[in-house]
Amino acid sequence: MKDLAGHYKRAKRITLVMDNLSTHKPGSLYETFPPEEARRLRDRFAFVYTPIHGSWLNMAEIELNVMIRQCLSQRIDSLDKVTTAIAAWQRHRDNLKASIRWQFTTRDAR
Repeated sequence: MKDLAGHYKRAKRITLVMDNLSTHKPGSLYETFPPEEARRLRDRFAFVYTPIHGSWLNMAEIELNVMIRQCLSQRIDSLDKVTTAIAAWQRHRDNLKASIRWQFTTRDAR
């Protein structure tokens, strides 16, 4: 975390997207660094957690599948066209504020 903060010295806030592993909490900084350093680091980061029933990998796989279906399901004959198509698709997704709705629950699994 200290190295990561060092790589982004000019950033006011660094957003971390993490799973819900117990060590992925701000309190872990206090177990590793002196209190002053832990607080300084904690204040640099925004902790964003993936849903309990999903992980960042699930989210990435879902988004990649959406991109493949909506953008890459046709033959594209050059890297430039692929890059342009993906950029346009991403702008469209961003404008929609597209998100993943987790519908699978523990009850469903049982």
